[in-house]
Amino acid sequence: MTETTTAPDRRAEPRETPDRRRHARDLFVEFRDVNKAYGNKQVLRGADLKVYRGEVLVILGGSGSGKSVTLRHMLGLEAPDSGRVIVEDEDITDHPEEELYRVRKKFGMLFQSGALFDSMNVFENVAFPLREHAEMSEEEIARAVKEKLGLVNLPNTENLMPVDLSGGMRKRVGLARSIVLDPKMILYDEPTTGLDPITSQKINELIIDLQSKLNVTSVVVTHDIQSAFSVGDRIAFLNKGVFEWIGSMEQARDADHPVLREFFKASAVTAAQPTR
Repeated sequence: MTETTTAPDRRAEPRETPDRRRHARDLFVEFRDVNKAYGNKQVLRGADLKVYRGEVLVILGGSGSGKSVTLRHMLGLEAPDSGRVIVEDEDITDHPEEELYRVRKKFGMLFQSGALFDSMNVFENVAFPLREHAEMSEEEIARAVKEKLGLVNLPNTENLMPVDLSGGMRKRVGLARSIVLDPKMILYDEPTTGLDPITSQKINELIIDLQSKLNVTSVVVTHDIQSAFSVGDRIAFLNKGVFEWIGSMEQARDADHPVLREFFKASAVTAAQPTR
């Protein structure tokens, strides 16, 4: 018999930022009929997507469905073959690199592995974006690094090397680095991949905590149903390069989409099971 697991219903919890949804229908990112192919492989096929300010949008889909490619388009690291990408009412589709550099400062990105520099200690890893993109004194940098490490529950770890860190700690250091420039949106690429269930839930709780404390917009790419229902406000299901279903987490449980329902059924996560 398959054991079912329960994802905490974070939507029932009080928020430290009660006005977080005041601009819930204010668009932050929009995809309009985005197409992207690599050689003969069509990855995005007329993808339409809206991300609203202040929400946590979960992008769910199978391996190779185009989830990470979607994030790269948001950052302007990839340009669509056709269609438009809009960030805060600004069409970035045809921007030159120097303009995209400015747009990217609005985003923080947590990569699957944490993507730390192995030759740098924790302090230098987190400080790296500040040294590259901000004009700050060493005292200001030290203060910012300490603050961000505190936000991800890693105080007094500045002198540790990446080799000394557990998988969960590496993710948290990567997250501290992604928020050190105070971005408006945080992009999470498979934040719980490779982590044990307890550590995964701690990462989920951290995503929720930062959402409230920093009042940011978040996009979480995952195939982890437990994580999706722990952190998400809405879900966008990407299948064969198309966002075939978009709606709230509550609506998702009873969605008529057969592939999405199969995802939820196979996960054995109680919060994802249909109510009817």
